[in-house]
Amino acid sequence: MAFMPIRHSSERVPGKNYRDLDGAPLFHHMVRTLSACPEVRRVAIDTDSPTVAAQCAEHFPDVEVIDRPEHLLGGDVPMTEILRHDASVVDSDWYLQTHSTSPLLRSSTISAGLAALEAALDAHDSLFSVTRLQTRLYDAEFAPVNHDPAVLLRTQDLPPLYEENSGMYVFSREQIAAGRRFGDRPLLFEIDPLEATDIDEEPDFVLAEALHRLQREGLL
Repeated sequence: MAFMPIRHSSERVPGKNYRDLDGAPLFHHMVRTLSACPEVRRVAIDTDSPTVAAQCAEHFPDVEVIDRPEHLLGGDVPMTEILRHDASVVDSDWYLQTHSTSPLLRSSTISAGLAALEAALDAHDSLFSVTRLQTRLYDAEFAPVNHDPAVLLRTQDLPPLYEENSGMYVFSREQIAAGRRFGDRPLLFEIDPLEATDIDEEPDFVLAEALHRLQREGLL
């Protein structure tokens, strides 16, 4: 079971979820990606957007649309509360969550993540995608996070850190019922940084569209 939450309004990039990106509304790309994953049998979109609901009815009739209730509207509502509500509407043992704002994520990458978790269930109880960082990082007080400034190791030799990139999450019914998007032993699933491109600001949209065009043309 795959979930994709989509808000009608977006503060930093107005209307981004249904804005055209490389020839199609943004959220269409992820719906098509999920539909191409043989492991994904059902797709549900949680939304307060009449635009998204109408486009799903026209273009993706097999997608289940969950109307977001009034008490879950607004940008300050934790995503875990939205997902917990969705899981109460659509029952499954396991849930996959993706975002419309990750249009470069490939169906093969999602399939690989699901297979990796299935093969590692003896050691891990959930999954989320990450981007590896091997660069010199500092906190706001100029304290080094992952290196010794007196020992200038090559960046490729630094111990890696991992950034949660919002590409995909896999969690169980019990975990989301407890208000958690992953468990105590998540598998950190590394994905290509280009596939991890996420749209938060206007420059992100411009970059994602250019990269998506290259990906579509087989140049990426």
